[in-house]
This record gives sequence, structure tokens and C-alpha cells, in this order.
Amino acid sequence: MSDIVSDNSHDQHAVRRQKLADLRAAGVDPFRANASPTHFSGDAIKEYVPGQDNVMPVTVAGRLVTIRDMGKSQFVKILDQQGQIQLYVKKDVVGDEAYAAFKKLDLGDIIGASGTLFVTKTGEVTVRVDSCVLVSKALRPLPEKWHGLSDPEQVYRQRYLDVIVNAESRTRLLLRPRVISHIRRFLEARHFIEVETPVLESTAGGAAARPFKTHHNALGADFYLRIATELRLKRMLVGGFDRVFEIGRIFRNEGVSRKHNPEFTMMEVYQAYSDYRGMMELIRDLLTSLVRDVVRPADGSLKLKHAASGQDIDFGAPWREVRYKDLIREATGDADWFARSKAEKIEGAERLGLGINPAWEEFEITNEIFSKKIEPNLIQPTFVTHLPKELCPLAKITRDDPTTIDVFELIIGGMEVAPAYSEQNDPDVQRQMFEAQAGEERQNIDQDFLLALEHGMPPAGGMGLGIDRLCILLTGAESIRDVILFPQLRNVAPA
Repeated sequence: MSDIVSDNSHDQHAVRRQKLADLRAAGVDPFRANASPTHFSGDAIKEYVPGQDNVMPVTVAGRLVTIRDMGKSQFVKILDQQGQIQLYVKKDVVGDEAYAAFKKLDLGDIIGASGTLFVTKTGEVTVRVDSCVLVSKALRPLPEKWHGLSDPEQVYRQRYLDVIVNAESRTRLLLRPRVISHIRRFLEARHFIEVETPVLESTAGGAAARPFKTHHNALGADFYLRIATELRLKRMLVGGFDRVFEIGRIFRNEGVSRKHNPEFTMMEVYQAYSDYRGMMELIRDLLTSLVRDVVRPADGSLKLKHAASGQDIDFGAPWREVRYKDLIREATGDADWFARSKAEKIEGAERLGLGINPAWEEFEITNEIFSKKIEPNLIQPTFVTHLPKELCPLAKITRDDPTTIDVFELIIGGMEVAPAYSEQNDPDVQRQMFEAQAGEERQNIDQDFLLALEHGMPPAGGMGLGIDRLCILLTGAESIRDVILFPQLRNVAPA
């Protein structure tokens, strides 16, 4: 008996090409149009009724990932969307000719099989195959089971192979669509309306970020790939869509890191007659339900392991709320930090080991301390509130502190997951804040948005939720690349 887990020969491509030629010469179609399965693997396994062997008929289809040759019979496993299911192919059942053809199959071939369900001596639900057909011939072998994809970048470049041989990666990437589906159902149950807004914008607004630029030939004008959906969605508030959201791709022509990809998925949600505190309640309920109903920790808790720190992130415990300024004072050990001169702030930041650009403005120096010394250490869910007004021109100014805005940044696992605002709806104040916006990446003023505000926008709470970062948290992934099917990579010459 042999247990075949991979092809090791370097000339497998040539061998498989010859098998392909032999099949065609024999009049066999090696790339069929369909296989007509009746069940996915997981559904088929659930159909088995204990004690009723060889009663339930099923037809399944998938990729051969394991072959155990026992001479006159074979146990094989195929992989489909739901996972693996075992097949038992016996020469006496399928016939000499069909069995001989089956033994010529290779790992990676895609097959269809019909038969009945039974349970083996080891307790595994298995299909006793009556008939089997080659659906699609694999001309290249799968990566070795134990070594997988040796080049880390190959995992991302050939994701289709990664999800075949790496069960952890497959499970992680299958969780993502379930997360997005849950978010939609959660919001729709609360009377939010999902809308779609343009990806191409004449003005790159809604965030301080460098956009990707393109040219529209028919209109003879330059456009930008959107850096946010905010300004479009807030126009809908003006139009009477009181609760709106969009889940869509966002594009920012900036750096790549463990937490950043130039193309990412963002959910933005806006609720009229609410504020940033209403968004606190919304995001707390949403994330708690995701952990409970989608991730479903094995111990029944609301705790997820944070890979980098080894801590358990407890979504069920009270979530901390703390003001930005208090965190800065704590990190610097200076109760009078915000009264210090720029020179003193540079000196204080350098004492913390930070490199400071002298051209930075004071709020940028302070925010460098927050992003490098504070945020990475906030592992448990933390609402950081009342940020400096210079960081966002789209939120309402705090009544008791005109230097800050009514916002929060939700930090979990040392990274920002969801910022939220009490949205600015005064068109005159909004124009002033746009015009005074500082920083290296000054966004163009969206005059049409200001015109919309002059027609009257209700008070509202608004929030963004980074889907990729959320999936990092929920799956324990180490990098944003691990939760994106096809992350952006440098071009390489084809092999």
C-alpha cells in the first residue's frame, strides 16, 4: 500500500503532457464542459444517516489531493469549495477499464464521481464510487504537501495553489466573505440602505491621501480613483437617505506594509440624527456579533488570540474610552505637553527615540508620538476620542475644546480599525476647515459637496471600517496580504 501525497519528479509536466496526448488519441475529452455534482463535500457528509450505509446517492466533484493505492482498490480524497471528502474506488465495482483509467490519474486532476455514502472502519464518511470521470486534466503538479510554497511571495502570486495546499490560508480567506455578508445583514436589520458610488472621481476627497490618477478619453479629462466614499455618501444624507452604507474598494497611492495595501476594502456607514457616540454603540455591537456568530471561538467566549502580543483580545469586556490628549500626556510624561513650543515638542519626541522632521507642524509631531509609541500598545478594544482638529476637516469641533473634534479612532490589536465622527454639517465651517487643512497631502476642495451642504444636511454619525484589518484581527493573520486574495506585488518576468 502506498500513500501518495505529491509528485516529486521534475519532468512531471512532460509526463502529464504525454498523458494528455494519449487521452485525446483515445477519444477522451480531458476538459469536459460539466460534471453536474449534486452535493458539495460538506453537504454530502451531512447527508449520511448513521447505520444506513450505501443508501444515500451523491455525485461530487473536486481536485484529487490524496491517493492511497491498495492494489485492487484506492482511497482518494478530493477538494472542493467546502473542503475534502474521501472516495473509495474498487476495481470490482467500477470495472477493469474504468479502474485502469482511474489509476492513471494524477494529483491535481479534477474529477467527478457518483456513488453512495458509507462509513469506514475509522469512522470517516466516504463515497463508494460506482462511476468516475476525468473532468479537467492538471498539466502541472501541486506543490509538495509538507513543503508547500517555499517562496513566501509565491503564496500571494499563486494564491490558487496556496488555498489548495494550505488549509489555514484557505480557512482564513473563506472567512472573509462570511464577515462581509454578516456586516450587510447586520446593517440591513437596522434599516441601513446599501448604495454604490463612483470609483472614478473628478476630485479626490474624503481623506488626506495621495490618489491614483487616470485619464478619461471620451470626456477628455483626468480622474482619480477614489480615496474614500465619504463625500458621496453624505450627499445621500442631504437627499433624505437617513441610513446609508457602502462596502467598496478604495485606492491610495501610498506605501505597502503589514497593515497597508494600496487597494483595500472599506465599509463606510452614515446615520442621520446620530453622532460619534451612536457610532460607538454600532461598532461595538457589530464586532461583538462577528466574533460570536461568525468566528465562533471554540471555548464559547468572545476572546481572540492576538498573534503579535500573545494576548487574548476580549471583545466581551468593557471597551476602554480615553481622550487622545490624555494618552499623549501619559506617553510623554508631560502634563503641559500641549502648551509647549514646537522646539520643546521636537525635543520631547526625540527623547522618546523618534526621528522628527523639523518642517512638520506641531500636531504632526504629536501624532507621530501617538502612531509610534501609543497605538501599537493598545491591544484591547480602545476608543481614542477627541483628536486634534487638524487631523480631519470633516468632523464637528468639540464644544468644550475648540482644538479637538468629536471623533474616535477604534484601536484593536495595535492598529486603527474604525474611525468615526460627528459629521460636520455647517457649510460655512466646512469650507473654512477645507481651506485651512494642513499637511503634505492637501485634498482639493469639493465645491459640489459644499453646495450640497448648503441645501441642509441633518446631524449624523459617520464611520469607516477597514475590512482587511478587521479580517486580520478575526483570523489572527500576521499581514494584510494574508487576508487579501491577490495583494499588489511588484511585476516579475513570467517563468
